[in-house]
Amino acid sequence: MRPWHSMGAGEVLSALESDGRRGLSEREAAQRLARYGPNALARGKRPGWLSRLAGQLKDPMILVLLAAAVLSLGASGGSDWLDAAIILLIVVVNACISLSQEDSAEKALAALRQMSAPLARVTREGKEARIPPEGLTPGDLIRLEAGDQVPADARVVESAGLRCDESAMTGESAPVSKTWEAVLPPETPLAERKNMVLAGTVVTAGRCVCVVTATGMGSEMGRIAGLLQDQSGGETPLQKKMGEVSRTLSFLCLCVCAVMFGVGLLLHYDLLTMFMTAVSLAVAAIPEGLPAIVTIVLSLGVGRLARRRAIVKRLPAVETLGCAQVICSDKTGTLTQNKMTVTQTWLLRPEDSALFWTAAALCGDVEVDCDLAGRPRCTGDPTETALVWGALQAGLDKRQLEETWPRRGELPFDSSRKRMSTIHLRPDGGFRVMVKGAPDVLLTCCTLDEVSRRRVLDANAAMADQALRVLGVAYRDLSFLPRSLDSGTLEHGLTFVGLAGMMDPPRPEVIQAVRDCYTAGIRPIMITGDHRRTAVAVAKETGIFRQGDLALTGADLDFMPQELLEEEVERFSVYARVTPEHKMRIVQAWQKRGRVVAMTGDGVNDAPALKAADIGCAMGKSGTDVARGAADMILTDDNFATIVSAVEEGRGIYANIRKAIHYLLSCNIGEILTVFVATLFHFPRLPLVPVQLLWLNLVTDSLPALALGVEPVEAGVMEQPPRDAHKPLFDRAFSLRLAWQGVMVGALTLGAYFLGAFVLGAGDGAWATANTMAFATLTFCQLFHAFNVRSEDRSLFALGVFSNPAMLRAFAAGAVMQLAVLCLPPLQAVFQTVAMTAAQWAAVLALALTPILVCELAKASSFLSRKKGGKESFHSALPSPKA
Repeated sequence: MRPWHSMGAGEVLSALESDGRRGLSEREAAQRLARYGPNALARGKRPGWLSRLAGQLKDPMILVLLAAAVLSLGASGGSDWLDAAIILLIVVVNACISLSQEDSAEKALAALRQMSAPLARVTREGKEARIPPEGLTPGDLIRLEAGDQVPADARVVESAGLRCDESAMTGESAPVSKTWEAVLPPETPLAERKNMVLAGTVVTAGRCVCVVTATGMGSEMGRIAGLLQDQSGGETPLQKKMGEVSRTLSFLCLCVCAVMFGVGLLLHYDLLTMFMTAVSLAVAAIPEGLPAIVTIVLSLGVGRLARRRAIVKRLPAVETLGCAQVICSDKTGTLTQNKMTVTQTWLLRPEDSALFWTAAALCGDVEVDCDLAGRPRCTGDPTETALVWGALQAGLDKRQLEETWPRRGELPFDSSRKRMSTIHLRPDGGFRVMVKGAPDVLLTCCTLDEVSRRRVLDANAAMADQALRVLGVAYRDLSFLPRSLDSGTLEHGLTFVGLAGMMDPPRPEVIQAVRDCYTAGIRPIMITGDHRRTAVAVAKETGIFRQGDLALTGADLDFMPQELLEEEVERFSVYARVTPEHKMRIVQAWQKRGRVVAMTGDGVNDAPALKAADIGCAMGKSGTDVARGAADMILTDDNFATIVSAVEEGRGIYANIRKAIHYLLSCNIGEILTVFVATLFHFPRLPLVPVQLLWLNLVTDSLPALALGVEPVEAGVMEQPPRDAHKPLFDRAFSLRLAWQGVMVGALTLGAYFLGAFVLGAGDGAWATANTMAFATLTFCQLFHAFNVRSEDRSLFALGVFSNPAMLRAFAAGAVMQLAVLCLPPLQAVFQTVAMTAAQWAAVLALALTPILVCELAKASSFLSRKKGGKESFHSALPSPKA
């Protein structure tokens, strides 16, 4: 690797054969990309299909099943090969389904990673474009500014106030100043190379133009790629809980099966038959698919959230969304339209209008060009854009002003100073410092008498009371430039010119979204850098600030101990003039109160609070790379209403996971009960033979459970309080529902067995008929029961029988597969079933439909009981929001 830091900027450009203004040509960039490879870190090779298939077969229960197949084949001397072949076939089919689901989830997550990846700004053939970082190659010219993540190692060739956070690479905690002018010795340590920017670090202040020197595994980040963490790793808390539940239930199921096996031996059942039945029942009854179902449902939910303009980067955020109790939101662009317009101006001296608009337009980084129709078009910060548009309306074009007043330096805006300064060459000689910023802060840098100061403050307050964002404009003339261009030498002794009041109106949908938050038991909080009066006015208009609420400023927080903030935090709905440290304190105070907190943000300064929050939501349009990197979720439309939609979706996802668990466990209880009771009472033939139990596991456990995972969000889900994140999954009501419904399924199956043996069967074939009827009833009973589980308390007919097409497809697929083994002679021989008469089919269908009737009656009874008790809904108990 060449010591680029020991070469001048011009030398580096020459060595890389790159033009410092036009960059590379597209043809040359393509050739270099082919030579050096994509700008990406090498990923570990994914195991092959056969290797992953072998991994699926390592599951303990699969191994037991394979052992059972071998024992079955050995005990029969090789003659009873059909059962063993079916067992092996079902094992392979299940494994293939699991692999297919893994591939689908991997592709979905890869697509989401691609959607959330930041873009790099590169200059090629003199034109700036945004491309994926993977497309960068040595010699490319890139532009960076505050908040950007550096996409590749690069030599700085132009810079202004540039500082970078390199702690991830060098361990240096403080941001490092960078300059293009430095030429350093070859042996200079990495932490002291102040003319280089490193891939993976973050620009915290200023801006620069750089030429890429190394990409991918050739970069310094590539050398330490092993230290990088994969954001997609780790099981979710719900997955871990499901794993524990699955293991506990598996142990209980194995105990029941072992007892059943022992009872069968005592009652002189055939040893091999009992062993195969016990093993098959264990495989069918153990909910080994629960963790997989949870993962798949979460992955499907991630896809649905993406379609609702919320990209979830980490699966845990999906389930956490349903628990959100507080949403701390920025104001500009999230609650408002981010279309600032200057609606009022106030001048200290009326004759200074041209001076005001000149300074307001020039003190900023907005770029002005023309669209295809020749109309002016502004690109840049919304506030600065509003000032440039205001100047255009006053007859002053920024492009012409820049020719008259060329820029010679700048002090970029930062959150601690709350102002920005640019230095321009005056047309009549000398220099002028033009400054814009928060009026109360700017006044401390101006020379004003007390009367004028009071006039400015009164005008500022009047504008703020009208929900206007107010910026002050000032200037200072210099005969020559000082040696050091910093705040201390430039931003003092200023002459105050005037104020600009801008309005960023609330998004129309935000008012309803805030109302939905209060309905759902979620507390919306505004945290902004704006003036207190402006913030409160907007908060009142959107409904966030309600009667009895209070507003707090950053200055107030500085004098408030954290213990006091934790005690009083529920009294405040608006925080104004805050710093990143304040945002962290607010989030932590709510968390100390036991609340699950979502936090929105778009800037570098928001990253710590985004990381500290339970759910960090970054802005996709206006958000910086570092904010998106720190967040759990990215809002592609920067809209507060999207957060509320995401919370609704998160609640629906959690509800669907519960439904899938409800369905699997209640059906498994029915299977265990059926075989256990039959064994206990020494039936001449068991209601279900091993191959039928394995078939049940394939037909009823997968597709209906997945269909429940895509169940539409139920109406009224946002009229309930947030669920307690620490509440156990199996509460008393849920456990009782599982128990009685499982008993119902088992009882109906045993009823079909009894009817086939003693009522509808005939002669020696009665027991075969009984077995077939029990098998058919249990399968169809479970398929119909899946419709009941779609809602715990709402009628299936109120939901709409056809409102979940996935459930209809799952039911149809399961029914066709089951009818095939019941009606086709070759499969009848394999699955030990016999043809049934019309009367027997009628009995099976009547029994299979019974769960629909019983569950509908139970839901109606529960509804009438709640209504008779006069219980108010959560929604009705809430005070109406103040719009």
